[in-house]
Amino acid sequence: MEKALRILAVVVVVLLLAVGGFALWVQNRGIPHYAVPKAPAVQVAATPALTDQGQKLVMASCADCHLNQQTRSLSGQKMRDLPPEFGTIYSANITQDPQHGIGRWTDAELVTLLRTGIGKDGRYRVIMPSFVQMSDEDVHSIIAFLRSNNPMVQPDATPTHEQEPSFMLKALSNTVMKPTPMPTAKVVAPEPTDALAYGRYLVVGRYKCYDCHSKDFKTNNPMEPEKSEGYLGGGNALLNMQGQQVLSRNITFEPETGIGNWTEAQFAQSLRFGITPQGTLAPPMPKYSQLTDQEVHAIYAYLQSVPKIKNATPEDKGAIASR
Repeated sequence: MEKALRILAVVVVVLLLAVGGFALWVQNRGIPHYAVPKAPAVQVAATPALTDQGQKLVMASCADCHLNQQTRSLSGQKMRDLPPEFGTIYSANITQDPQHGIGRWTDAELVTLLRTGIGKDGRYRVIMPSFVQMSDEDVHSIIAFLRSNNPMVQPDATPTHEQEPSFMLKALSNTVMKPTPMPTAKVVAPEPTDALAYGRYLVVGRYKCYDCHSKDFKTNNPMEPEKSEGYLGGGNALLNMQGQQVLSRNITFEPETGIGNWTEAQFAQSLRFGITPQGTLAPPMPKYSQLTDQEVHAIYAYLQSVPKIKNATPEDKGAIASR
């Protein structure tokens, strides 16, 4: 018995040392840096159509985080809608300023950032969504807009605030949260005439709806989105601008706790104007006012094909959840 206790004590000490060593390593390393992946040489031809598409995508997917209300440009701000256990995180200045923004970044470096989450300095942008499933054309359209003469992207010398990640975020970024790999082949969006395939692309590639509407950011699977825990079933804990918790909505077609009894017209109203059969959607759910009828129809068709999840979120009891 005495020998067994001694062995147990040694095991406990070893485990404590291992945990302590890992904690010290994580604390000192912080958010990791990586070797910068090589993107194919690219120079985006900024046609008016491509730039217009880029503006639409930036307003849908980037402006909520990067638009500074004081400067009225994409010069970055404090991220108030992140879980507090992640620490205090700031979005970057992505204006054309050469020192504080992306004015000196090449198109290939921007592609790498958007695809993998790794900047040209090698730092992993752990909170930024990686658009690994987005088509090449859509990625190029974002770059075209960032290079445009739109006032939001003109040079702004506001420095990006230094990040203040919590130990939890440091630990997650050194374990389960990883950069996504650079695609090895061209990424092409399905034809809009194939509503089911196009709808899936919009949900996982262009607008990344699954990112917020699945169970938890920490268990999302960017390479195989459908394997994300609670895929599109809602319940992800977000914050609004007042720091109040908001759970993402179940957007599967489960009839009692999802959107199974919504018409396509009602679904369109919710996406474009934030109005649902239960009431008004609250932040941080954005309004996708520029979605085309074809996009709305495709997303609606795709969501009908997704396995139903019974997961009540607050709006089912009269309180409106979002995103």
